[in-house]
Amino acid sequence: MSRDSRMVSRLLRHTAGERGLTMSADGWAAISDVLELLHLTRERLDAAVRDNDKQRLQVDRDRIRACQGHSRAGMPVTREALENSWERVHPDHLLWHGTNGQALSAIQHECLKPGRRTHVHLAQSKDSQVGRRSAVDVLLGVDPGNLAVYRAPNGVLLTREVPPDAIVRVDAVHRARWSDG
Repeated sequence: MSRDSRMVSRLLRHTAGERGLTMSADGWAAISDVLELLHLTRERLDAAVRDNDKQRLQVDRDRIRACQGHSRAGMPVTREALENSWERVHPDHLLWHGTNGQALSAIQHECLKPGRRTHVHLAQSKDSQVGRRSAVDVLLGVDPGNLAVYRAPNGVLLTREVPPDAIVRVDAVHRARWSDG
């Protein structure tokens, strides 16, 4: 991912509020405002959107947003507006979430929460590229039956949280398989 792509993604997912960028509740900002704030040309912005390896950036005419992965604190986006902009889906198979072994006990006793983000990311299969991080050594099999699950425009599945009774499988993972490497 290019430096510009990381910079645009960071602004639209995490720092828009503190940087004074005006955004709608579902994350849209005027491209002209983003260009001015980041000192980019439209050509560099278009390349940043193309280069975003997780396809997080979405352009619609004169506006841009990050599809998903927003911080909750300090951002003008709301869970409700994001969910209304996504497709509600009803998966009929296990979904997966990668985590580290240290978090497993708390997750199984409380619930799987999104932490500082608006939503928990779920993957459609164990070998998905979604949610890849270096600290994953456990895959949680999630029964989506009673969850409100959404698909963002880049294909990522999201839910607000996962209660312990929806976690029906726990599999150990070889770290190299889930590394950003």
